[in-house]
Amino acid sequence: MPHKDLSLFARLGVVGLLVAVLLGLSAIPLAGVRASEELESAKDIIAAQVRRQGYECKTAKSAKRDEQASKPGEAVWVLTCSNATYRVRLVPDQAAKIERLD
Repeated sequence: MPHKDLSLFARLGVVGLLVAVLLGLSAIPLAGVRASEELESAKDIIAAQVRRQGYECKTAKSAKRDEQASKPGEAVWVLTCSNATYRVRLVPDQAAKIERLD
């Protein structure tokens, strides 16, 4: 019989956790984490998702949240790689919607 008291992370799964972190919905503040470290992490996570979906991102340079394009439950980021720039729309339980900008 499965254990019913699963942690939040186990219930969300990896994709759910990724989306929650990138949407800024983390309910648990991480002590000592600076904004620049969070952006570094977002850059790497978004670049990995872009690559998993078949797009080329040789070296992730930066990721910037597009506040105007983002909606509740749907974060939009602009990922700059050494070879391309992408607009990445993250929607829970769906593949990211990726648009090449250059």
